[in-house]
Amino acid sequence: MATTADLRIGAVIRFNGELCVVLESIHRTPGNLRAFYQVKMRVIKTGKLKEERFRSGETIEFVRVETNNFQYLYRDADLFMFMDTNTYDQIPVPADLVGDGAKFLKEGMEVQIGRDEEGNVVTLTVPPHVTLRVEHTEPGVRGDTATNVLKPATVETGAQVSVPLFVNEGDLIRVDTATGNYLDRVKE
Repeated sequence: MATTADLRIGAVIRFNGELCVVLESIHRTPGNLRAFYQVKMRVIKTGKLKEERFRSGETIEFVRVETNNFQYLYRDADLFMFMDTNTYDQIPVPADLVGDGAKFLKEGMEVQIGRDEEGNVVTLTVPPHVTLRVEHTEPGVRGDTATNVLKPATVETGAQVSVPLFVNEGDLIRVDTATGNYLDRVKE
């Protein structure tokens, strides 16, 4: 068991029987009151955000999470199959655990998967930026470049991304996986 002084961003703790990832931890000492930690965390199973106050020095149960690189293989209904790049073991991951990053996964992509002591998948992190090919987009209208005009485009994974008018079908673009926003065009 550890104390609140050991709280760090990205740490996984067991709180009220649920696994939670610490997103933010702030130590506060208000006036003449006792010090406390204001902690913002995300419940791994449901994805809900929680804010909790812990007394300074309170014991917290930390969960050891081992993170390894895995390669995305394919999707089978509600399961995503990944392969450990070191041992070549394949593991299924439920779609709800993959989250919004699923729309940017393409075969062969490397992701980080964190597993607890029992081997259960706890976290899955896709790369912050991915390079994808534009499969379909409408041609830009000439003379429409006075402002930052965006048009919808469908990338090779099936996701919809808003891109500038100069992007054409077949172009490679870099996309931010957290927001789904277009970042820039990539030269081949």
